Amino acid sequence: MPEQGATPREMAELDQEDREEREIVRPPDVNQESNRSATRLELFFDLAFVLFVARCADVLAKNESWLGGLTFAAVLVVGWWAWASTTLYANRFDTDDAVFRLLTLTGMGAVIAMAASLSRIGGAESRWFALAYVLLRLVLVAGYLRAWRHLPDARPTVRPYLLGHAFGAVFWLTSLAVPAPGRYVLWGVGVAVDLLGPTLAARQKDAIPLHMEHLPERFGLFVILVLGESVAAAVIGVHEGGWKGGVTLTAALAFVATAALWWSYFDLSGGAAKRRLLEEGHDRTRQGVHDFYVYAHLPVAISLAAVAVGMEHAILHGADDHLSAGTRAVLAAGVSGYLASATVIQAGLSRQVRAALVWPGLGVPVALGVALLDLRPPVLLALLAVILVAGVATGVAQHRAGEIRTART
Repeated sequence: MPEQGATPREMAELDQEDREEREIVRPPDVNQESNRSATRLELFFDLAFVLFVARCADVLAKNESWLGGLTFAAVLVVGWWAWASTTLYANRFDTDDAVFRLLTLTGMGAVIAMAASLSRIGGAESRWFALAYVLLRLVLVAGYLRAWRHLPDARPTVRPYLLGHAFGAVFWLTSLAVPAPGRYVLWGVGVAVDLLGPTLAARQKDAIPLHMEHLPERFGLFVILVLGESVAAAVIGVHEGGWKGGVTLTAALAFVATAALWWSYFDLSGGAAKRRLLEEGHDRTRQGVHDFYVYAHLPVAISLAAVAVGMEHAILHGADDHLSAGTRAVLAAGVSGYLASATVIQAGLSRQVRAALVWPGLGVPVALGVALLDLRPPVLLALLAVILVAGVATGVAQHRAGEIRTART
């Protein structure tokens, strides 16, 4: 109902908006309204990726070797790009009509199929993984064709995405006729071709800009999604560990470390990156800022997922005398990998390199060295928690001193 005192023009605009909302099918339009936030459909879509990340973590949990780590990272790259590419389309062209909803829900079904086939990714079920990924590419192709038809001014921006997703799908379809390891090479080539789309689109002279408020919110939500795996690790570890003293203590320390990782990203590194996006993201001469922000979040996702695996195993063995070399390596790679990625994001986007090198930069070698020590699980997690909490305190002090500037994420 219109607000009391509304002008006739304002009432007409409200009536127009109401008529548009009642339309079942609406042509896509460019999303540039202010204060846009994630929709309920986007949040529902993310639920499929909660399952996907959990299944990726299972791949690493079952094989904490170099091969297991590479397989884990590879499938998570595929899943992350599936999520990111869908997010980039919705960032510009989400109309929330029936067609968009059906395309998104179809893509969600494809992600569920990808997650279901991950347990045997190296066997016959890999074909289902490939077919599900192709379906997700075709969903995006259909969406971009729709934007191409209805938004002629957006065609220079749409073209690189359209071609990248289409040719990427061709490589994945071709892989079905190729035995391993050639099949996986074609997967990698397909993703690489796909990844070129955003980079080429951003360099178009008349590119449709991304929505700068929506973009960091969506990527922040994915960080929350991956951090949730560490919270789940505490639940699973304590339950399966039988609430033993060492298990419970290790779980509590793991939760403190996870909370510090959350604080470090959202109040410090991620906040500094968001400020740069809001300040310069709409400047067409600085379109590369988008690409840097998007792609820099890939190692963040991989590292935090690895942290969750390491924490779950540390909690499960919390009452033992020591952790396996594989678990320590996963923890070391995960924590130091996240801190290194956060350093790159903060230094590259905030342009306050010295502050970023102090924290999280100095935390990288310290966390790496500590995580590799052969210590009792509660002691090891306590040291990592102290490092991360001390880092947050350092970052907060830097922020109060004006050495880093952030925006609320």
